[in-house]
Amino acid sequence: MAEALDALPEVPDKRYFTIGEVSELCALKPHVLRYWEQEFAQLNPVKRRGNRRYYQQRDVMIAREIRSLLYEHGFTISGARMQLKSKGKNLAALPTIDATDSLAAIRRDLETLRDEL
Repeated sequence: MAEALDALPEVPDKRYFTIGEVSELCALKPHVLRYWEQEFAQLNPVKRRGNRRYYQQRDVMIAREIRSLLYEHGFTISGARMQLKSKGKNLAALPTIDATDSLAAIRRDLETLRDEL
């Protein structure tokens, strides 16, 4: 049995991830992620120069959900695809990282620490 989602590393608070980073965050090989891009419309990283993939935090969470459906719950690819479609509204609501919000949160934390000192 594969590792539980709880055992996966925490997703860092950043805007874009390379396929190698997502591979580590999801405990998958890069070729599996590339295959899933073909099979699941919800997994759609931004492609830039040279066809390099850049995943957003939302994509990482979708990849983890697909991993859970396939490896932990035993769904087939088509079954997982149907399951994701039925959860479509929830997946669309997954947060995307806004750098301004992240910086504001860091600033508040730093100001709190400064005040405590």
